[in-house]
Amino acid sequence: MIYVVRHGQTDLNKEGKLQGRSGLPLNEAGIEQAERLRDKLASIAFDYVYTSPQRRAVQTAAIATGLQPVIDERLDVFDLGEADLLRREEVRMKGIVPDPAFYKGVEEVPAFVNRIFTFMKELTAMHADREVNILIAGHRCTTGCIGAYFNGIPEDGNILRFSSGNGEYNVYPRKP
Repeated sequence: MIYVVRHGQTDLNKEGKLQGRSGLPLNEAGIEQAERLRDKLASIAFDYVYTSPQRRAVQTAAIATGLQPVIDERLDVFDLGEADLLRREEVRMKGIVPDPAFYKGVEEVPAFVNRIFTFMKELTAMHADREVNILIAGHRCTTGCIGAYFNGIPEDGNILRFSSGNGEYNVYPRKP
C-alpha cells in the first residue's frame, strides 16, 4: 500500500500564507500532528519512505516512521514563484494556482503534474513484483496530484480535492 502524507503545520500554514519553496519547518502543532500520525501508523512496517526536499515534509516523514526518508526532488512543492509567502487572500489566482501572468516564476501546472506522475509511474513499476508499504510525505499540491494519479484528474482540473489536511494521510493501492 502507498500512504500519502501531508506535512504537519508550519507557522505559514497557521498565518494563512502560501507556502512554497521558501517554507518553514514544522511548528509545535506540526510536530504534534506528526507524532499523532506516528501513533496512527504504528502497526504498519514501512519498507520505503520518500519525501519532498522541503524540511517540513522531511520532518513529518521521519517523525511518523522513525526512518530516514529518501528525498526525491520530483516530490517538491509546486513552485509558487513570486506569490510564495503571500497571504492567500492577497494572491491573484488563475484556477487553483497563482496567476503566472501576474507572478514571475510560477510553475506550469502540466509540468508539475508530469513530474509527480513520472515519479509515481517509476515507483509503482519498481515495486510491482512484491507487496510493500510505502510512505510518501509531501504537500497539499503533491498529495492532491498523487490522488489524481490514482483517481484521475477531475474535469475541473482541481487536483487539490484529493489532498489531505496537515498531518493527515490517504491510502492507495500500489497500482492505479
